[in-house]
Amino acid sequence: MEPSSEAASVTQGVSAGAADATVGQAASRASGTSASGTSAARAARIWFGAIAVVVAVSLIIQLTLIFIGGQDVNSTTAVGAQTLGTRLVRLFSYFTIQSNLFVLGTSIVLALNIQKDGPVWRVLRIDAMLGIIITGLVYETILAPLVHPVGWALAATIGFHYISPWATLIGWLIFGPRPRMGWRFALAAFIWPVLWIVYTFVHGAVTGWYPYPFLDVTTIGFADSVRNCAVVLLIGVIITIALTLLDKRLPALVHPAPDAPALAHRPRA
Repeated sequence: MEPSSEAASVTQGVSAGAADATVGQAASRASGTSASGTSAARAARIWFGAIAVVVAVSLIIQLTLIFIGGQDVNSTTAVGAQTLGTRLVRLFSYFTIQSNLFVLGTSIVLALNIQKDGPVWRVLRIDAMLGIIITGLVYETILAPLVHPVGWALAATIGFHYISPWATLIGWLIFGPRPRMGWRFALAAFIWPVLWIVYTFVHGAVTGWYPYPFLDVTTIGFADSVRNCAVVLLIGVIITIALTLLDKRLPALVHPAPDAPALAHRPRA
């Protein structure tokens, strides 16, 4: 064999070996990334599953207390002679309970399918985040000194007002999944809070009962109630803007699946 042919053969062999090594390294990296992503997804599902369990147990405790005439952990006033129907209507009229129902539903879905996505889902997820953060903030800053739960009511309070809000926020910050928000979804998410405010004032005008003292028209007047609503709504807008901006920039352990629909990848202005 000619020297030039031998050199060419050696060069080809070296190139082939290098190519094989590169492919092997790439495959190894891909395998490691896949394993890491699987572990993160599993951890996220466990986290959100635990949140769902906490909220569900808290709701069961509160419903049991309602049925046996026990304490309503959301009420800042003593419970008088009320029918069971009235107590149930009032229970589900609290922003706290509705927010926790959003968290319960979205956490169950995430525990089953961490890659869940879609236009309606994004709105529901923002509602859960927005509602439960407001719940935690308002309870800690305004309502906590007015409510004195004991026994099982205290357990439900810890679940509704402490674990649920901050575990949900921490889970979103760590796991995401992201990106899952956008400005049009954030705008749509305010349909529920606005409807809740309208319902609260209409229901209060008819029954004379308001879920929170800072909204009680009978004691502080309509103008102050509306002003307080506007303040809470403004806080909600600030929270939503912050969440939407962070959703675009903050890294997360859980990312959209490679074969996810275009909605999961397309940024929203």
